[in-house]
Amino acid sequence: MEAEGRVPGPPLPAGGEEPGADSHLAAGALSTARGPLLVAAEVLALDDEEDDLEVFSKDTSLAEVNSFSPSVPISPSSMINQYKFEDGPELRDLFITVDDPESHITAIETFITYRVVTKTTRSEFDSSEYEVRRRYQDFLWLKSKLEEAHPTLIVPPLPEKFIMRGMVERFSDEFIETRRKALHKFLNRIADHPTLTFNEDFKIFLTAQAWELSSHKKQGPGLLSRMGQTVRAVASSVRGAVKNRPEMFTEMNNYMETFGQKINLLDKIAHRIYKEEREYFNEMKEYGPIHTLWSASEEDIAESLKGIASCIDRCCRATEKRMAGLSEHLLPILHEYVLYSEILMGVLRRRDQIQGDLDSKVDALANKKTEKDLFSEEIGKLEDKVEHANNALKADWDRWKQNMQWDMRSTFTNVAENNLRYYEE
Repeated sequence: MEAEGRVPGPPLPAGGEEPGADSHLAAGALSTARGPLLVAAEVLALDDEEDDLEVFSKDTSLAEVNSFSPSVPISPSSMINQYKFEDGPELRDLFITVDDPESHITAIETFITYRVVTKTTRSEFDSSEYEVRRRYQDFLWLKSKLEEAHPTLIVPPLPEKFIMRGMVERFSDEFIETRRKALHKFLNRIADHPTLTFNEDFKIFLTAQAWELSSHKKQGPGLLSRMGQTVRAVASSVRGAVKNRPEMFTEMNNYMETFGQKINLLDKIAHRIYKEEREYFNEMKEYGPIHTLWSASEEDIAESLKGIASCIDRCCRATEKRMAGLSEHLLPILHEYVLYSEILMGVLRRRDQIQGDLDSKVDALANKKTEKDLFSEEIGKLEDKVEHANNALKADWDRWKQNMQWDMRSTFTNVAENNLRYYEE
């Protein structure tokens, strides 16, 4: 007996059909949930040869999305091997592991710390191996310091305070493991970044003991400095769009607005699919024992009822594996890029703020007949700052886009292969 046709899920592989269509669980709501996931997936740019920023196409056919390329292997593992980046494992000199979560209960709070183990061959480190414990607030501090030091670079996202809200309880084993994986990925994305990896605060985070890190945190910018940054940000938003923004960054902004809409849609649909899959699994678990008990009172059809009970049990195991694949591979990746879309919009706003400062100085120079030398010097510095911001963002944009396309390709291929195995079972 095949798995029930009711089970929802991401796009089916080409030629895959949903078995058991006559089941009373094949609700129409799932077809509507699956449809938008296919449509939203179509508009993601998964072609590595596509350099145009306008990667979202409403005319993309399903055949094009499913086929990818004739030369692309079907297996996710072989695809991963094909899409290696230049900064491969053989060139890395910094390895970080986040593991061993530990609960701490005090009179005023309960929190989790994670062990961060660092191994390196870099000369700027005093030792080749470090082991420290960090809590979530320490990761937040690191992210804020990286954004402060590199406002136009794309700092990787952290998991939110309550990741997968409504799906797992806070401090449950599932919640802690999900967060541990996200924190592990966060640090390794920084370690793989050509600029962020050499940030001094990142080095301190990896090497300092708890009391040393606390002392270093207190040396951060003062209240007036933070207020100044807030005032400038507000002033920039009030000022509106900059006058002389290069076309490339306008295209980036349009790309990210569309990307944000599509990835949010995918994220919502994937969570709905997981929720309905879990409800189906819980309902199906009750049917096996019912058929077993039924067989005890129906001698004539006892063997058939036992066979049905056995088949339902196999369907339950297959569905459970499929749910695990969704929660471990699809949901985290989609939600990570939801957070990335917000981060990138913030980076573009900060670039515009630098551009806006330059524009305001140029306007002031045009309206003033005195102090021209002073204004010219300030304008020269701002021009250098804008050029640096533009170059940093352009380089990071290309790197981020390549990573995004690779992640999406491997994630959806993995989901497709999981679907194949599920329906075969």
